[in-house]
Amino acid sequence: MGHLLGIDAGTTSLKVGVFDAGGATLAVSGKEYRLHTPTTDRAELDPDRYWEALVDATGRAIAQAGIRPVDIDAVAVSSQGETVIPVAADGTPLGPAVVWLDNRARVEADELAALFDVEAVYAATGVPEINPTWTACKLLWWRRHEPELFAGASRFLLVEDLLLHRLTGRFVTEGGVQCTTLLYDIRSHGWWPPMLDALDLEAARLPDIATPGEVVGTLRAEAVEALGLRRGVRVVAGGMDQGAGAVGVGNVGPGIVSESTGGALTLQASVERSDGDHTRQTPVYVHSAPGRYLYCPVCPTGGMALTWFRDQFGDAEVARAAAEGRRTYDLLDELAATVPAGSEGLTMLPHLMGAFSPEYEPRARGVWFGFTLAHGKAHFVRAILEAVAYMLRRNLELLADAGATADEVHSHGGGARSELWCQIKADVVGMPVVTLEGDDAAIRGAAMLAGLATGAFVDLEEACAAMVTPRRRFAPDPAAQAVYEIGYRRYRELFEALRPAFAGFGPDNG
Repeated sequence: MGHLLGIDAGTTSLKVGVFDAGGATLAVSGKEYRLHTPTTDRAELDPDRYWEALVDATGRAIAQAGIRPVDIDAVAVSSQGETVIPVAADGTPLGPAVVWLDNRARVEADELAALFDVEAVYAATGVPEINPTWTACKLLWWRRHEPELFAGASRFLLVEDLLLHRLTGRFVTEGGVQCTTLLYDIRSHGWWPPMLDALDLEAARLPDIATPGEVVGTLRAEAVEALGLRRGVRVVAGGMDQGAGAVGVGNVGPGIVSESTGGALTLQASVERSDGDHTRQTPVYVHSAPGRYLYCPVCPTGGMALTWFRDQFGDAEVARAAAEGRRTYDLLDELAATVPAGSEGLTMLPHLMGAFSPEYEPRARGVWFGFTLAHGKAHFVRAILEAVAYMLRRNLELLADAGATADEVHSHGGGARSELWCQIKADVVGMPVVTLEGDDAAIRGAAMLAGLATGAFVDLEEACAAMVTPRRRFAPDPAAQAVYEIGYRRYRELFEALRPAFAGFGPDNG
């Protein structure tokens, strides 16, 4: 066996990892892209940025690994979900990618919610509540507001689908990335006819359906030339980043809960059935681990709230990081560490693009509460870290109600690099937080699936043994726990107090 390439196209960056046949990480490289947000409820990206980022990051990762491009034997792709791109018959994008964060389709979401029974939707799709995030709502918005674009599109693709087409020439997808579109039936693993009928959308305008972890083709000539890889390299559909990330931290069976703080905050719990949650509140995804499902609460702005703060107020830290050859986020961590637990009463609601699980209020907004003349930049940074930890606790409680409990949390995503953030999370949730060697679980999980599909590993258990290694265990600090009990109660009370005010926000009033 040759080397494996894991690719994950996230919300604000694409990352590529190179792994040897035994699963060791040789190099990881990434390429950021900035979303276009022309209004408060819109988030778009030029679809070509995904492919350009893939080509750039792949070349740098292979160079850093010190191997030849021809040594790559298999490539697996995972991506964010819900983001949708209209393309022509040859795969050329016809418009911007409408990113999953985009909330423009509020009216359409309300109309679809009124049309369908909520229990029927949950049973078929695993989606607890219809909101503008889901792809079907975005498609209905296109049909209504940009009818020429909607009618002229040959196919509607998600980000993984777009990259698989650029790599292989096939229009192909799989249930792991399609499960949150409202178009896909997670029970039958095919398109859901009632929703297609509601949108007046033919299945032929969607990609062919494969299985998560399946080899969907080999590199086509254009991809060989762009990437410098050899002909015959096999391409694997890795699933949504949540499923691939769960695989990458060894979360492939019951009894484990993992969390990822990337652009969003998400949680993952592997389950055997799609209908096991009696509360019908927990999102159910198709797992990248074959034959399994994933409980997956999602909060739209997790680490993205910290990125926003860096971009708007962190010029001094950005400049210093560049001068010292350090990460800006490490400098922000150092700032936050100067402030005691609880941020001296400063509380943040990090809902910069609406609230999803478990509040399900797309009109929610970010809030700073309780600041005084005594508060400075460091307090605001720490309050962001604490707010994400409070969201984590809210959703751990949701998973527990659904029957998915654990004694510790496996942490991955960019936020897992921050020891301070991991400690805050442990103190807030009251259980150990465990990080793993290699921060980028989704690309590791994608590479594990590539290895499984091409024979490097007999099964996922062997892949986990080879590629998943604990790094550090953060135990809760009892003194900080006591402070965060008060902070968590304030966080919850603040959201509920503001919920009626959030309901008044709309596309025309901010």
